[in-house]
Amino acid sequence: MDGVLVVDKPSGPTSHDVVAAARHALGLRKAGHLGTLDPLATGVLPLVVGRATRLASLFAEARKQYDAVIRLGLITDSFDITGSIVGGSGAGLLDPSSQTRAAWPDAGVISAAAEDFVGSYLQRPPPVSAKKIGGVRAYELARRHQPVEISPVPVTVESLTLLAVEAHRVRCRVVCSSGFYVRSLAHDLGGKLGCGGCLETLRRERHGPFRLDDAVPLEALMDAGDAVAARLVPMRDLLPDLPRVVVNALGARRAAHGNPLGPGELVVASLPTDLAGARIRVLDETGRLLAIAESGADGVLRPKIVLV
Repeated sequence: MDGVLVVDKPSGPTSHDVVAAARHALGLRKAGHLGTLDPLATGVLPLVVGRATRLASLFAEARKQYDAVIRLGLITDSFDITGSIVGGSGAGLLDPSSQTRAAWPDAGVISAAAEDFVGSYLQRPPPVSAKKIGGVRAYELARRHQPVEISPVPVTVESLTLLAVEAHRVRCRVVCSSGFYVRSLAHDLGGKLGCGGCLETLRRERHGPFRLDDAVPLEALMDAGDAVAARLVPMRDLLPDLPRVVVNALGARRAAHGNPLGPGELVVASLPTDLAGARIRVLDETGRLLAIAESGADGVLRPKIVLV
């Protein structure tokens, strides 16, 4: 089994737990995931299987899409609802019999504040995250109650759409770059509104080309085992945005050994000149993906990732 299996992750298990479950259910030796989802989060978790694990780095900059619910009035140490409450206008509400309630910002105010989070800017990751500080994961420092100071990182939000506003809950859809933390968005939006906020639910709807329609529920994976192999995205269908070349039998042998490929090894005699420096998929005449190569200005392809 070589390719990508898209799993619809449930809330609760870690991304590593999902990989371990897939390895057990399918008898896999090599598998990994393309982008961590917090235990709280659900949705698209692409797993690279077999030789496709060698392609994982090529998905590192994939665009993501999320459906998120932000809980206003609560600030937590993890920036989501699972953390310890450390502040917020709703954190000290009186007992349920009291008529006193926090005044929540209306949809217009929230929409105006949300516009400031569209575009490219520096975002500070949550203190409880997988970011490394001096070689140590931030969440490990947080567990030891040690100070966590994470430097802001550049991120891009392509769109932030409000789907619903109900009192202290804001549901939105976010399309963003890799490295963006929706937990930080919830925290920062709450801070801008002056009431505090944290992430309550998160569902990833898309990771690069992989969507919820492609996903297999984890429970079905555990129950069906090898039967879900039919849902595997094969190697030849991965990275469709990269240009491709087809090699002849000699080229296939050379590609398998990582040797440079010239015009004599290509089914098409030459490469377009505008591909210099580009990553290119190298396929044999049966459609099998052999390698990812880099095109030189001299028209020679140099395999960088060999897959056979």
